Amino acid sequence: MINAMPDFEKMLFGDENWNFIPEIMIRTLLMYLIILFSLRLLGKRGVKQLSIFELVVIISLGSAAGDPMFYKEVGLGSAIFVFAVVVGAYKITAYLVGKSKKIEKIVEGASIYLIRDGKFSINNFKKESLAQDEFFSELRQENVTHLGQVKLTILETSGELSIFFYKDEDVKYGLPILPDDFEKRTQEIAEEGYYSCSFCGNTVKTKPIQKLICEECDKTKWVKSLNETRIT
Repeated sequence: MINAMPDFEKMLFGDENWNFIPEIMIRTLLMYLIILFSLRLLGKRGVKQLSIFELVVIISLGSAAGDPMFYKEVGLGSAIFVFAVVVGAYKITAYLVGKSKKIEKIVEGASIYLIRDGKFSINNFKKESLAQDEFFSELRQENVTHLGQVKLTILETSGELSIFFYKDEDVKYGLPILPDDFEKRTQEIAEEGYYSCSFCGNTVKTKPIQKLICEECDKTKWVKSLNETRIT
């Protein structure tokens, strides 16, 4: 007769037994201390913000730390050698990045302008896998309701956005980014006023027209512009 009862001990510990638990605890504690020491060697910059190559370092350290914690056949010495190589490679890379702008650009990338003067930098957007909804969401979290409030937006190498706003007296008509307003995009202009291209943010004053082609991107979808000041 087949025993249908699950083996809970094996589910919890695999092929190991309870006697291995104290060793796992000691291994984990030692690897924890090694990780702390390694991160300290990386320096404050490596911990505060993660560029692409710093993310590779953290993933490598995590991978090297995992196996020695609970596999008997993997010794702690092997992990220590891996950590030494990874940290050493990081230090050398950081040194080269500090000495050469070309290497810095290759390793970390470059900051990219996403908005200039209230309009999208379309060519730069094509280089990044950044969805419009995701981008609008980040702007809305900074109390932005339309692009006419934004002078510059830069995507930093860390992945964070740096946003520079117009003063209240300098706010222009711009593309609304609130969901309800943006969903009202249309091809036909029913009344005279300011309208923004839903694709690039180009804003124009126009009279009623059945079809208006954007001179910046050749798209034909428009949203009635806003010029309200930003509430902080």
